[in-house]
Amino acid sequence: VQLAESGGGLVQDGRSLRLSCVASGSIVSINAMAWYRQAPGKQREWVASIDRNGGTKYANSVKGRFTISRNDAKTLLYLQMSDLKPEDTAVYYCNADIYYYSDLGDLEVSASWGQGTQVTVSS
Repeated sequence: VQLAESGGGLVQDGRSLRLSCVASGSIVSINAMAWYRQAPGKQREWVASIDRNGGTKYANSVKGRFTISRNDAKTLLYLQMSDLKPEDTAVYYCNADIYYYSDLGDLEVSASWGQGTQVTVSS
């Protein structure tokens, strides 16, 4: 099971970006999905999460500016980021609780992480 993020880049203060994350592998189902970020010299922090019913939660620092969504048919997770600020600069990671079949045919669950995508906001 793998997660892969995309959509990061360099943008100016106040602009928008949309991040995507796709899950691949022998996936049975995906429960909660989330975005985290890690700025240089700081610990990784939670940004937003969405449960399998579409319920969402956001960190106070991004509430009202970021929107998390998912497309289970395509095993995709999105993060629409608006009104970006320099303090949003970080590597963004997606995370998901994924049920999958192991090579032995056993049903397993994995808290998987992607490799991250860099978002840089210039002032």
